[in-house]
Amino acid sequence: MARKRISAGLPVPGWAWLGLLALVPVVLLNLAVAFFGDTQVSPLSLSFLEQKLHALGAYAKHRPACLLSGHEPLEPLISQAEQRHRLPTGLLHALVQVESETHPHRISPAGAMGPGQLMPGTARMLSVEDPFEPGPAIDASARYLAAQLARFDDVRLAVAAYNAGPGAVHGKVPRNGETEFYVAKVLTAYERLRPPPPKPTVSAKSRPTVAARPAPRPAPPATPKARSRVSDLPPSSR
Repeated sequence: MARKRISAGLPVPGWAWLGLLALVPVVLLNLAVAFFGDTQVSPLSLSFLEQKLHALGAYAKHRPACLLSGHEPLEPLISQAEQRHRLPTGLLHALVQVESETHPHRISPAGAMGPGQLMPGTARMLSVEDPFEPGPAIDASARYLAAQLARFDDVRLAVAAYNAGPGAVHGKVPRNGETEFYVAKVLTAYERLRPPPPKPTVSAKSRPTVAARPAPRPAPPATPKARSRVSDLPPSSR
């Protein structure tokens, strides 16, 4: 007796197959960003596709040059950039630590690149040809942060502008679900990395004056007791 085949499941319409095929490049793009950029991004994320594609292209252009030689340590570069652009000591260190954990090849889910996580448009504005090269990238991040600090004259607002853009900062840290937490992380790291405040020193003028005590008078020399003689006694006692 012939067996009847029972088809399992529902038939998939053609438009659904086309949709799945269209998602394949998106999934591959996000997986490549997660793998090469050492970050976490949803494979189905449809946000910042152009920026992520640009970041992968910049990474592919940069990576062969540093496969053998590697990169110099980031800490001296950050310290030099802070001094060069007159940033508070430890502020750029804190920002780079929060942005990329000092990872020179980090790519964010939004397509930001390098140790300071420069977006493609920001990198072009700052004339950074290779945002994965630590020296120019860190110097550009320092320049951009110094410009925000000069604009807002407030560390919190300058850090917020670095993350959300200066146009989003109107006298306070924007609450967009990201920037407020970002600022808190950077300031916490800054408190840990900044040098301790100098201890107050007491100057000679501010020291309280103590009146000098007069020198004690020398005690008079002790005189030996005179021996009593009979001639020295009064007449009534002789």
